[in-house]
This record gives sequence, structure tokens and C-alpha cells, in this order.
Amino acid sequence: MVLALVGALVAGCPRGGATGPTAGTGSGSGAAAGSGSGSSGVGVRPPVPAGTPLLDPAGVPCQAPTCAFHPGAGSYFSCLSGGVGQCFHFGAACSPTDGCLFDPAARAYRACAAPAEGRCSQWGAACAPSSGCWFDPSDGLHRVCERPAGDGTCAAYGATCAP
Repeated sequence: MVLALVGALVAGCPRGGATGPTAGTGSGSGAAAGSGSGSSGVGVRPPVPAGTPLLDPAGVPCQAPTCAFHPGAGSYFSCLSGGVGQCFHFGAACSPTDGCLFDPAARAYRACAAPAEGRCSQWGAACAPSSGCWFDPSDGLHRVCERPAGDGTCAAYGATCAP
């Protein structure tokens, strides 16, 4: 039964024939002549001369990874792709180069005297991240701190920033 059904389907498949475009014979087939300046379309660009590269031959630089706080893990990781206040793709553990890390227990930024594997084992005094992009514990996003409070917290957060 199954073989009969498969045989019927295969028999109905087209075989051979032309493999490329063919000329039509009905109304509306054939070439049409156009007129106009070619500049009436939105987003239409003039033709590019042959041999002209469409992209910059030097390439497009990749965004440099940053070191971002991961709220779920409570530690820092390389942010390989992020924006709108959060990291979308984390990499290896890291420590911010300025030594100012977010302390999840204190919910504030502190200087770290002993960073290891994205965490701090010895906290110091309050600090402010040199990047200006702070982790906001109230919503879990990274934001510009418009008014640092001086105790490692932010008194007024602004727009989201790339971690």
C-alpha cells in the first residue's frame, strides 16, 4: 500500500525539460522599454562601477568585549554581545580593569583588593566605575549614573548603556 502511494507520487513528479528560463508566448511576455531618470525610487542608488568594492576593503572592526556584571551569577564575565543595558552573550570570567566591582551583598560598588575569576574575595572602600556605566540592582540593567552618591551607589540613573 505504501509502495503504491510512493510510486504514484514519484510518477507525478516532472522529469527532464528545460532547466533555465524560457521565452513566454502569452500576452505580457517579452521585454519592455522603460523611460525616466531612474531617480524617483526611494533608496535607489546609481549603479556601482565594475570592480568597486561594496564594503570597506579594510573591513569592519569588531566591538571590543567588555567586562560586565552578571546578576544571576553574581560575578563578572566578558560581554561578547550586548546593548540596551544588558549583555546577551557572556564569555570567560574577568575583572574590570579599574578594580571597581559591584558587590551584590552591599548592592554597591566597592574597590576590590583581591579579584579572582570574576569575583572579589577582599572588598575595599566605595568607588565609582570609570566607564560611567553602572549596574542598576533595581531593574538588573546597566545604566549611566547621572549622580553618584559617593558611597558606591547611584542617586540618579539615566539611560541604559552597553555593559
